Amino acid sequence: MNAPAKPPVFATLGCRLNAYETEAMRDLARGAGIEEGLVVVNTCAVTAEAVRQARQRIRKLRRDNPEARIVVTGCAAQTEPGRFAGMEEVDQVLGNGEKLRPEAWGRLAAGQAARVEVGDIMAERRTAAPIVDGLGTRARAYVQVQNGCDHRCTFCVIPYGRGNSRSVPAATVVEQIARLVDKGFNEVVLTGVDLTSWGADLEGAPRLGDLVAEVLRRVPDLPRLRISSIDSIEADPRLMETIATEPRLMPHLHLSLQAGDDLILKRMKRRHLRADAIAFCREARAARPEIVFGADIIAGFPTETEAMFQNSLRLVEECGLTWLHVFPYSARAGTPAARMPQVDGAVARERAARLRAAGAERVVAHLAEMRGRPAKLLMERPDIGRTEGFAPTRLATPAAPGSIVTARIVGHEAGQLLAEAV
Repeated sequence: MNAPAKPPVFATLGCRLNAYETEAMRDLARGAGIEEGLVVVNTCAVTAEAVRQARQRIRKLRRDNPEARIVVTGCAAQTEPGRFAGMEEVDQVLGNGEKLRPEAWGRLAAGQAARVEVGDIMAERRTAAPIVDGLGTRARAYVQVQNGCDHRCTFCVIPYGRGNSRSVPAATVVEQIARLVDKGFNEVVLTGVDLTSWGADLEGAPRLGDLVAEVLRRVPDLPRLRISSIDSIEADPRLMETIATEPRLMPHLHLSLQAGDDLILKRMKRRHLRADAIAFCREARAARPEIVFGADIIAGFPTETEAMFQNSLRLVEECGLTWLHVFPYSARAGTPAARMPQVDGAVARERAARLRAAGAERVVAHLAEMRGRPAKLLMERPDIGRTEGFAPTRLATPAAPGSIVTARIVGHEAGQLLAEAV
C-alpha cells in the first residue's frame, strides 16, 4: 500500500518579502485545489551563497519528498531559470511575475504547467497585492506596498529578479490594513524591495511619507505601524515629520547603508555619501530620541582597503547603529562589481566578523540603556515580545501572542531584555 501523499510544503529563503509571497502562494495553491504532493521553494539571489543554499535545500527536499512535484520560484529562479531547470530534482520553474498569478497555479493543479514559466520581469508594470493574514504568527502582519527597484547598484542582481519599481496604490494598502486590524492584528509592517521609491509610478507621484500618514489617518484603530528597510537618502520630509509626531509609527528604522567610505559608496553606485548617513541618523534621532537603527553593511567590497573598511566600522558608532545585518561581499556574475579587483575572501570574512562584533557591542549597550524604562511589548510568543524599538524581550508572566503588554524593563541577558508586566 502506498503511503498517503503529503500536504504541500513551502520553503522560503531570503527576505521578508519572500516570506510574505510564500504565504500568498500557499493561499493560491489552496484556491487551485492543490492539497497534496507539492513542494514549493521560494529562492533568494542576493548572494552566490544564497543560490548555493537554495540548490542544497532543493536536493534535501527531494530526498525527503521523493514523490512530490518540486516547483522552484523566487529571485534565483527568475535570474537563473536554466540552472534550476537543469536540476534533476526540479519539476517546474516559476518566475517572480508568474508566482502570484492564479492562472499559473491553475495550470499546476491541472498538470498543464510548462517546465519553465519565467517571463520578462522588466516588462511587469503592476505588482500583485495579495492579502496575507500573517506569516504563521498572530503577532504581526505584513503588507506589500512596493516591488522591484529602479536603481542599479553595482553589486546587486535583485532588479533583475524583481523588475523595475512598482507601487501598490494607497487605497489598496489602506483597505488591506483595515482588514487586518479587524482580524485582530495589532502591528502591521510595510514591506517592499525599495520602500522609499513607493509612489513614483502612481498618479501625482506621492511619497512614502504620504502613504504612512494616510494609513495612520484612515486606520485609527491600528496600534502599531512599522516600516521595513529604507534608503535613508530618499526619506521625504513628510516621512520625517510623521516619525517625529506619530507615536503609532514605531521608532525603529533599518537603513540600507552598505558602506561607510565615500569611494566605496561611489563604486557601489549608491546615492548617498558617508556624511549623508550620519546627518540622517542625527536628524531622525533629534526628531524621535528613542529611535533605534539597524543597517545593512557589506564587508570586503572590491577595492576596499583596510582604511576604507575602518570608515565603515566607525559608522556603527557615528550613526549609533544597533541591529546590524553584515554581509561579506559575494560576487554575482554579470554585475559591474564582479569585474572590479576583488578582495580576498578570507579578508572579507574577517572584516565581516569585526563588524558583527561591533554590532554585538552596540546591542549590549542598547539593552543596558533600556533598564528601568517602560515598554510596550508586542507578544510573539507567550513569554517573548518585541519593544517598539524591536528589541526581543522576555516577559516574566505569560501573555497572549499578538497582544500588547505594558511592561517595565528590569535587565537583560543573552541578547534579550527582561521585563515585568505593569
